Amino acid sequence: MKNIRILVVDDEVGLLEVVEDTLSDIQGLEITLSSDSEKAARMLESETFDLLISDIRMPGKTGLDLLRIGKKANPELSILMMTAYPSVESAVASMKSGANDYITKPFLPDDLEATVKRILEQRELRIANRFLRRQVEKKYLFRRMIGDSPPMRKLYDVVRKVAEADLDVLIVGDTGTGKELVARSIHESSPRAGKPFVPVDCGAIPETLLESEFFGHEKGAFTGASGRSIGLVEIAEGGTFFLDEIAELPLALQAKLLRLLQERCFRRLGGRKEIRADLRVLAATNRNLVQEVRGGRFREDLYFRLNVVEVRVPPLKERREDIPSLVEHFLREISGKMGKAEPNISGDVMEVLVRYEWPGNVRQLQNVLKRLVALSEGGEITMDMLPDEFALLGAIDRGTGMDGFFEARRQRISDFEKEYLRGVLERNSGDVSKSAAEAGIPRGTMYRLMKKHGIDPESFRGADRQRG
Repeated sequence: MKNIRILVVDDEVGLLEVVEDTLSDIQGLEITLSSDSEKAARMLESETFDLLISDIRMPGKTGLDLLRIGKKANPELSILMMTAYPSVESAVASMKSGANDYITKPFLPDDLEATVKRILEQRELRIANRFLRRQVEKKYLFRRMIGDSPPMRKLYDVVRKVAEADLDVLIVGDTGTGKELVARSIHESSPRAGKPFVPVDCGAIPETLLESEFFGHEKGAFTGASGRSIGLVEIAEGGTFFLDEIAELPLALQAKLLRLLQERCFRRLGGRKEIRADLRVLAATNRNLVQEVRGGRFREDLYFRLNVVEVRVPPLKERREDIPSLVEHFLREISGKMGKAEPNISGDVMEVLVRYEWPGNVRQLQNVLKRLVALSEGGEITMDMLPDEFALLGAIDRGTGMDGFFEARRQRISDFEKEYLRGVLERNSGDVSKSAAEAGIPRGTMYRLMKKHGIDPESFRGADRQRG
């Protein structure tokens, strides 16, 4: 666990000793004492502290001077002012300038200890709330994993076993299968459950900001860095750091992540000091990381370091018997959010939903149900509300002779996709990014389609030379 660093400044050496003795009962504190306010000012500018405890009236720099210097260097710095009874007005003024609290001298040791504990708790809550405001993540739409199919029972068993072992885990599965939900379940079933769960979508943060978001930065680390900032890794201290879509990380940051995993320490951007990190790392991807390693887009050493335990999340088409339970859950949840009565769903519609392939998995099911709830107006969900591709499945069930048509249509589309992908990859010598740009589709979709059709971009490397 990372220690809380406290700087105590007072020109009375005896009082410094009293403060140190009083706070020594609190675990996890690293206390630095200074009777020289000028020296303390330099320490605030060059080192990182979590709490400043300072007398107001001192020779040289005053407590208010130290407050301003400390806040400028580190906006996250918490401050407790000490003052003699006649100077309460000065203490109140210091609180208006940014101090968290003040205590009058002489004070009882129990009062000082209680005040420091309260300030540190407030600091932890403030950092967590700031993280929630700035964190870029998908809305968490359901609170538990749902399903009793054999693939899900197997997944529950793996999650329980993995949660007990404090190991880094790689979670793999197609887009929309619920990898973040699995990560949350691992965290909530682990000994770290009472600590933060910090998720970050590696593909949603601009590459230029990733290192600062992960590790924080020091004042002046880059243009616009006006003060010290705490990164997501520090916010996850003691808990779980979840990296969604880890294959999107640039190679330079992959190297820094590898060091964090191996050494459990890091440096802020622009900083020189090593900071210890007590956390568990869970990573998720919908890519084939072995292919990414072969293509030079993902570090092999990072892959082996992450893949201590691999958890596979099954696609929805492999657990169709869970679809009725998911439909019931989402209909109730979506109707409540829309302020509408929960609609009934006809047996024909449920049969179609169970038979559909669901390429977008649980997320696609959820979006389809949002549409159906909006159209139903609280009544019954019927076949005519379904999109065209679902309506064709309904026609099969009603015995209209559409089975051959639908299968032929599906096969023609599949053949077209495969032929088109092979053509565009050949023209771009297996470069997936260029191929996706030419096709006008996101790179993630390109990878999903290649996986669907068993296409390896490596087989197209050097295609231009072969044609020549």
